[in-house]
Amino acid sequence: MVGAVVVRDGRVVGEGWHAEYGAPHAEVAALAAAGEAARGADVFVTLEPCAHHGKTPPCTDALIAAGVKRVVIAAEDPNPEARGGIARLRSAGIEVVTGVEAAAARELNAPFFFAHGGAPRPFITLKLALSLDGAIAPGGGEQLWLTGEEARKQVHRLRADADAIAVGIGTALADDPLLTVRAGRRPRVAPLRVVFDQRARLSPRSRLAKSARKVPVWVLAASPDAESRAALERAGVVVRTAPAIDAHLAALRDDGIRHLFVEGGAGIAGALLSAGWVDRLIIFTAPVLLGAGALPAFGTVNPPTTGAGRWQVVEHRAFGDDLMTVYRPPVLGR
Repeated sequence: MVGAVVVRDGRVVGEGWHAEYGAPHAEVAALAAAGEAARGADVFVTLEPCAHHGKTPPCTDALIAAGVKRVVIAAEDPNPEARGGIARLRSAGIEVVTGVEAAAARELNAPFFFAHGGAPRPFITLKLALSLDGAIAPGGGEQLWLTGEEARKQVHRLRADADAIAVGIGTALADDPLLTVRAGRRPRVAPLRVVFDQRARLSPRSRLAKSARKVPVWVLAASPDAESRAALERAGVVVRTAPAIDAHLAALRDDGIRHLFVEGGAGIAGALLSAGWVDRLIIFTAPVLLGAGALPAFGTVNPPTTGAGRWQVVEHRAFGDDLMTVYRPPVLGR
Protein backbone atom coordinates (compact mmCIF):
# COMPACT_ATOMS: atom_id res chain seq x y z
CA MET A 1 0.00 0.00 0.00
CA VAL A 2 1.71 3.11 -1.27
CA GLY A 3 0.59 6.74 -1.31
CA ALA A 4 2.17 9.92 -2.70
CA VAL A 5 1.54 13.65 -2.28
CA VAL A 6 2.91 16.46 -4.45
CA VAL A 7 3.48 19.78 -2.65
CA ARG A 8 4.28 23.11 -4.35
CA ASP A 9 4.97 26.24 -2.30
CA GLY A 10 3.43 24.67 0.80
CA ARG A 11 0.24 23.66 -0.98
CA VAL A 12 -0.88 20.15 -1.94
CA VAL A 13 -1.27 20.09 -5.73
CA GLY A 14 -1.62 16.36 -6.33
CA GLU A 15 -2.33 13.12 -4.49
CA GLY A 16 -2.26 9.51 -5.61
CA TRP A 17 -2.21 5.95 -4.37
CA HIS A 18 -1.62 2.53 -5.86
CA ALA A 19 -5.25 1.49 -6.28
CA GLU A 20 -4.81 -2.04 -7.59
CA TYR A 21 -2.38 -4.52 -9.09
CA GLY A 22 -1.33 -3.40 -12.58
CA ALA A 23 -2.69 0.12 -12.14
CA PRO A 24 -0.47 3.25 -12.12
CA HIS A 25 1.69 3.52 -9.04
CA ALA A 26 1.12 6.19 -6.41
CA GLU A 27 3.76 8.57 -7.76
CA VAL A 28 2.43 8.44 -11.31
CA ALA A 29 -1.14 9.04 -10.14
CA ALA A 30 -0.05 11.98 -7.96
CA LEU A 31 2.00 13.53 -10.77
CA ALA A 32 -0.95 13.22 -13.16
CA ALA A 33 -3.16 15.00 -10.63
CA ALA A 34 -0.59 17.78 -10.20
CA GLY A 35 0.08 18.32 -13.89
CA GLU A 36 2.51 21.17 -14.63
CA ALA A 37 2.46 22.17 -10.96
CA ALA A 38 4.71 19.17 -10.26
CA ARG A 39 7.73 20.92 -11.83
CA GLY A 40 9.95 22.15 -9.01
CA ALA A 41 7.68 20.57 -6.39
CA ASP A 42 8.32 18.26 -3.47
CA VAL A 43 6.96 14.70 -3.55
CA PHE A 44 6.26 12.75 -0.38
CA VAL A 45 5.90 8.98 -0.80
CA THR A 46 5.54 6.10 1.65
CA LEU A 47 7.84 3.69 -0.23
CA GLU A 48 10.97 4.18 -2.34
CA PRO A 49 9.93 4.78 -5.97
CA CYS A 50 10.54 1.71 -8.12
CA ALA A 51 13.41 1.63 -10.60
CA HIS A 52 12.41 -1.38 -12.70
CA HIS A 53 9.98 -2.28 -15.47
CA GLY A 54 7.19 -4.41 -14.01
CA LYS A 55 3.51 -4.08 -14.82
CA THR A 56 4.22 -0.37 -15.24
CA PRO A 57 7.33 1.70 -16.15
CA PRO A 58 9.70 2.87 -13.39
CA CYS A 59 8.27 5.58 -11.15
CA THR A 60 11.73 7.16 -10.94
CA ASP A 61 11.54 7.93 -14.67
CA ALA A 62 8.19 9.67 -14.19
CA LEU A 63 9.53 11.77 -11.30
CA ILE A 64 12.62 12.79 -13.27
CA ALA A 65 10.56 13.64 -16.34
CA ALA A 66 8.15 15.73 -14.25
CA GLY A 67 11.04 17.89 -13.03
CA VAL A 68 10.37 17.52 -9.29
CA LYS A 69 12.85 19.19 -6.96
CA ARG A 70 12.81 16.89 -3.93
CA VAL A 71 11.49 13.45 -3.01
CA VAL A 72 10.85 12.58 0.64
CA ILE A 73 10.67 8.81 1.18
CA ALA A 74 9.38 7.14 4.32
CA ALA A 75 10.77 3.62 3.81
CA GLU A 76 13.33 2.14 1.47
CA ASP A 77 12.12 -0.74 -0.71
CA PRO A 78 13.42 -4.13 0.52
CA ASN A 79 12.55 -5.81 -2.80
CA PRO A 80 15.83 -6.28 -4.73
CA GLU A 81 13.96 -6.26 -8.05
CA ALA A 82 12.32 -2.87 -7.47
CA ARG A 83 14.75 -0.86 -5.36
CA GLY A 84 17.36 1.49 -6.68
CA GLY A 85 15.09 4.48 -7.10
CA ILE A 86 16.92 6.56 -4.50
CA ALA A 87 20.23 6.29 -6.35
CA ARG A 88 18.64 7.06 -9.72
CA LEU A 89 16.86 10.13 -8.39
CA ARG A 90 20.04 11.48 -6.82
CA SER A 91 22.02 10.85 -9.99
CA ALA A 92 19.44 12.96 -11.82
CA GLY A 93 20.11 15.87 -9.44
CA ILE A 94 16.95 15.45 -7.36
CA GLU A 95 17.27 15.90 -3.61
CA VAL A 96 16.21 12.77 -1.71
CA VAL A 97 15.33 12.57 1.98
CA THR A 98 14.71 9.16 3.56
CA GLY A 99 13.44 7.77 6.85
CA VAL A 100 10.63 10.28 7.50
CA GLU A 101 7.82 8.39 9.31
CA ALA A 102 9.64 5.15 8.45
CA ALA A 103 8.10 3.13 11.30
CA ALA A 104 4.56 4.07 10.26
CA ALA A 105 5.29 3.21 6.63
CA ARG A 106 6.75 -0.16 7.57
CA GLU A 107 3.72 -0.91 9.75
CA LEU A 108 1.43 -0.09 6.84
CA ASN A 109 3.09 -2.85 4.82
CA ALA A 110 4.35 -5.08 7.62
CA PRO A 111 3.77 -8.41 5.78
CA PHE A 112 5.67 -7.09 2.74
CA PHE A 113 8.72 -6.10 4.78
CA PHE A 114 8.53 -9.36 6.77
CA ALA A 115 8.54 -11.44 3.58
CA HIS A 116 11.54 -9.61 2.16
CA GLY A 117 13.41 -10.10 5.42
CA GLY A 118 13.95 -13.75 4.53
CA ALA A 119 11.39 -15.22 6.95
CA PRO A 120 10.81 -18.99 6.53
CA ARG A 121 7.08 -18.64 7.21
CA PRO A 122 4.26 -16.22 6.37
CA PHE A 123 3.56 -13.10 8.38
CA ILE A 124 0.80 -14.26 10.75
CA THR A 125 -2.08 -12.13 11.96
CA LEU A 126 -4.25 -13.75 14.62
CA LYS A 127 -7.76 -12.36 15.01
CA LEU A 128 -9.98 -13.23 17.97
CA ALA A 129 -13.37 -11.95 19.11
CA LEU A 130 -13.62 -11.93 22.91
CA SER A 131 -16.14 -11.18 25.59
CA LEU A 132 -15.30 -8.73 28.35
CA ASP A 133 -14.26 -11.69 30.50
CA GLY A 134 -11.83 -13.01 27.89
CA ALA A 135 -13.86 -15.86 26.41
CA ILE A 136 -14.40 -16.76 22.75
CA ALA A 137 -17.58 -18.84 23.15
CA PRO A 138 -20.18 -19.59 25.80
CA GLY A 139 -20.25 -22.93 27.57
CA GLY A 140 -22.47 -25.76 26.43
CA GLY A 141 -21.67 -25.43 22.73
CA GLU A 142 -24.11 -22.57 22.07
CA GLN A 143 -23.39 -20.62 18.87
CA LEU A 144 -23.30 -16.85 19.43
CA TRP A 145 -22.11 -13.84 17.46
CA LEU A 146 -20.05 -11.88 19.98
CA THR A 147 -19.50 -8.83 17.79
CA GLY A 148 -21.92 -6.65 15.85
CA GLU A 149 -22.32 -6.08 12.14
CA GLU A 150 -19.83 -3.21 11.87
CA ALA A 151 -17.06 -5.26 13.44
CA ARG A 152 -17.87 -8.25 11.23
CA LYS A 153 -17.59 -6.05 8.13
CA GLN A 154 -14.17 -4.92 9.32
CA VAL A 155 -13.10 -8.56 9.59
CA HIS A 156 -13.96 -9.01 5.91
CA ARG A 157 -11.79 -5.99 5.07
CA LEU A 158 -8.96 -7.55 7.06
CA ARG A 159 -9.43 -10.84 5.22
CA ALA A 160 -9.04 -9.05 1.90
CA ASP A 161 -5.54 -7.93 2.91
CA ALA A 162 -4.30 -11.51 3.36
CA ASP A 163 -3.09 -14.20 0.98
CA ALA A 164 -4.77 -16.94 3.02
CA ILE A 165 -7.39 -17.21 5.77
CA ALA A 166 -7.07 -20.02 8.31
CA VAL A 167 -8.96 -21.65 11.16
CA GLY A 168 -8.42 -24.67 13.34
CA ILE A 169 -10.56 -27.75 12.89
CA GLY A 170 -12.50 -27.00 16.07
CA THR A 171 -13.75 -23.72 14.62
CA ALA A 172 -14.41 -25.34 11.25
CA LEU A 173 -16.59 -28.03 12.85
CA ALA A 174 -18.40 -25.72 15.27
CA ASP A 175 -19.08 -22.76 12.97
CA ASP A 176 -19.05 -24.24 9.44
CA PRO A 177 -17.51 -20.99 8.10
CA LEU A 178 -17.01 -19.97 4.47
CA LEU A 179 -13.90 -17.84 5.11
CA THR A 180 -14.52 -15.67 2.05
CA VAL A 181 -14.49 -11.89 1.59
CA ARG A 182 -18.12 -10.79 1.39
CA ALA A 183 -17.94 -7.12 2.43
CA GLY A 184 -15.89 -4.16 1.29
CA ARG A 185 -13.66 -4.18 -1.75
CA ARG A 186 -13.11 -7.68 -3.13
CA PRO A 187 -9.47 -8.69 -3.61
CA ARG A 188 -8.14 -9.36 -7.10
CA VAL A 189 -7.40 -12.94 -6.07
CA ALA A 190 -9.61 -14.57 -3.44
CA PRO A 191 -7.54 -15.61 -0.41
CA LEU A 192 -6.73 -19.28 -0.07
CA ARG A 193 -8.79 -20.96 2.69
CA VAL A 194 -6.85 -23.13 5.14
CA VAL A 195 -7.89 -25.53 7.92
CA PHE A 196 -5.36 -26.81 10.44
CA ASP A 197 -6.76 -30.32 10.83
CA GLN A 198 -4.40 -33.07 12.00
CA ARG A 199 -6.70 -35.99 11.11
CA ALA A 200 -8.54 -34.39 8.17
CA ARG A 201 -11.84 -34.38 10.04
CA LEU A 202 -13.35 -31.59 7.95
CA SER A 203 -16.66 -32.80 6.57
CA PRO A 204 -16.97 -33.07 2.77
CA ARG A 205 -20.46 -31.64 3.33
CA SER A 206 -19.11 -28.50 5.01
CA ARG A 207 -19.50 -25.14 3.30
CA LEU A 208 -15.74 -25.02 2.84
CA ALA A 209 -15.58 -28.36 1.05
CA LYS A 210 -18.68 -27.76 -1.06
CA SER A 211 -17.19 -24.48 -2.37
CA ALA A 212 -13.62 -25.75 -2.77
CA ARG A 213 -13.78 -25.87 -6.57
CA LYS A 214 -14.66 -22.14 -6.65
CA VAL A 215 -12.21 -20.88 -4.02
CA PRO A 216 -9.35 -23.24 -3.06
CA VAL A 217 -9.37 -24.98 0.32
CA TRP A 218 -6.32 -26.66 1.82
CA VAL A 219 -6.47 -28.98 4.81
CA LEU A 220 -3.13 -29.11 6.63
CA ALA A 221 -2.87 -32.48 8.36
CA ALA A 222 -0.29 -34.55 10.21
CA SER A 223 -1.80 -38.05 9.97
CA PRO A 224 -5.04 -37.84 7.99
CA ASP A 225 -7.59 -40.63 8.06
CA ALA A 226 -7.40 -42.29 4.63
CA GLU A 227 -11.16 -42.38 4.01
CA SER A 228 -11.64 -38.79 5.16
CA ARG A 229 -8.79 -37.64 2.98
CA ALA A 230 -10.19 -39.38 -0.08
CA ALA A 231 -13.66 -37.88 0.49
CA LEU A 232 -12.24 -34.37 0.85
CA GLU A 233 -10.09 -34.72 -2.25
CA ARG A 234 -13.09 -35.90 -4.25
CA ALA A 235 -14.79 -32.65 -3.21
CA GLY A 236 -11.85 -30.64 -4.53
CA VAL A 237 -10.08 -30.00 -1.21
CA VAL A 238 -6.28 -30.21 -1.23
CA VAL A 239 -5.00 -32.26 1.73
CA ARG A 240 -1.38 -31.64 2.63
CA THR A 241 0.59 -33.58 5.19
CA ALA A 242 3.51 -32.49 7.36
CA PRO A 243 4.68 -33.60 10.80
CA ALA A 244 4.11 -30.25 12.56
CA ILE A 245 2.72 -26.74 12.16
CA ASP A 246 6.09 -25.16 11.46
CA ALA A 247 6.58 -27.42 8.44
CA HIS A 248 3.12 -26.48 7.16
CA LEU A 249 3.94 -22.79 7.60
CA ALA A 250 7.21 -23.16 5.70
CA ALA A 251 5.37 -24.91 2.87
CA LEU A 252 2.78 -22.11 2.72
CA ARG A 253 5.58 -19.56 2.44
CA ASP A 254 7.22 -21.58 -0.34
CA ASP A 255 3.90 -21.50 -2.19
CA GLY A 256 3.81 -17.70 -2.12
CA ILE A 257 1.62 -17.15 0.96
CA ARG A 258 3.18 -14.07 2.54
CA HIS A 259 0.33 -13.08 4.88
CA LEU A 260 -1.71 -15.67 6.77
CA PHE A 261 -4.81 -14.37 8.56
CA VAL A 262 -5.82 -16.80 11.32
CA GLU A 263 -9.28 -16.55 12.87
CA GLY A 264 -8.97 -19.11 15.68
CA GLY A 265 -10.08 -21.00 17.59
CA ALA A 266 -8.43 -21.49 20.92
CA GLY A 267 -6.31 -24.50 19.95
CA ILE A 268 -4.54 -23.03 16.93
CA ALA A 269 -4.33 -19.63 18.65
CA GLY A 270 -2.60 -21.22 21.63
CA ALA A 271 -0.17 -23.14 19.44
CA LEU A 272 0.82 -20.08 17.41
CA LEU A 273 1.15 -17.79 20.42
CA SER A 274 3.12 -20.35 22.42
CA ALA A 275 5.58 -20.78 19.55
CA GLY A 276 6.01 -17.02 19.11
CA TRP A 277 4.68 -17.08 15.55
CA VAL A 278 2.03 -14.36 15.89
CA ASP A 279 3.21 -11.12 14.29
CA ARG A 280 0.02 -9.11 14.86
CA LEU A 281 -2.76 -9.91 17.31
CA ILE A 282 -6.15 -8.35 16.60
CA ILE A 283 -8.68 -8.50 19.43
CA PHE A 284 -12.31 -7.50 18.93
CA THR A 285 -13.78 -6.99 22.39
CA ALA A 286 -17.56 -7.23 22.62
CA PRO A 287 -19.49 -5.67 25.54
CA VAL A 288 -20.85 -8.99 26.81
CA LEU A 289 -20.07 -11.31 29.71
CA LEU A 290 -20.12 -15.05 29.06
CA GLY A 291 -19.51 -16.12 32.64
CA ALA A 292 -18.53 -19.44 34.20
CA GLY A 293 -18.00 -22.34 31.84
CA ALA A 294 -17.21 -20.17 28.81
CA LEU A 295 -14.28 -21.14 26.58
CA PRO A 296 -11.24 -18.99 27.47
CA ALA A 297 -9.29 -17.51 24.59
CA PHE A 298 -5.82 -18.12 25.99
CA GLY A 299 -6.25 -21.18 28.17
CA THR A 300 -3.81 -23.24 26.06
CA VAL A 301 -1.09 -20.59 25.71
CA ASN A 302 2.23 -21.46 27.31
CA PRO A 303 3.90 -18.28 28.57
CA PRO A 304 7.41 -17.59 27.24
CA THR A 305 10.24 -18.93 29.37
CA THR A 306 12.01 -15.56 29.27
CA GLY A 307 9.12 -13.78 30.98
CA ALA A 308 5.96 -12.13 29.81
CA GLY A 309 6.59 -9.03 27.74
CA ARG A 310 4.12 -6.26 27.07
CA TRP A 311 2.44 -6.31 23.67
CA GLN A 312 2.51 -2.91 21.98
CA VAL A 313 -0.72 -1.28 20.79
CA VAL A 314 -0.57 -0.45 17.08
CA GLU A 315 -4.17 0.65 16.58
CA HIS A 316 -7.34 1.06 18.63
CA ARG A 317 -10.72 1.67 16.94
CA ALA A 318 -14.39 1.33 17.73
CA PHE A 319 -16.83 -0.44 15.43
CA GLY A 320 -20.25 0.18 16.88
CA ASP A 321 -20.12 -1.03 20.48
CA ASP A 322 -17.16 -3.31 19.78
CA LEU A 323 -13.51 -2.31 20.21
CA MET A 324 -10.74 -3.47 17.88
CA THR A 325 -7.18 -3.39 19.22
CA VAL A 326 -4.19 -4.36 17.11
CA TYR A 327 -1.08 -5.48 19.00
CA ARG A 328 2.54 -5.97 17.99
CA PRO A 329 4.38 -8.73 19.90
CA PRO A 330 6.83 -7.80 22.61
CA VAL A 331 10.56 -7.88 22.03
CA LEU A 332 11.61 -10.20 24.83
CA GLY A 333 14.87 -9.64 26.62
CA ARG A 334 14.56 -5.87 26.75
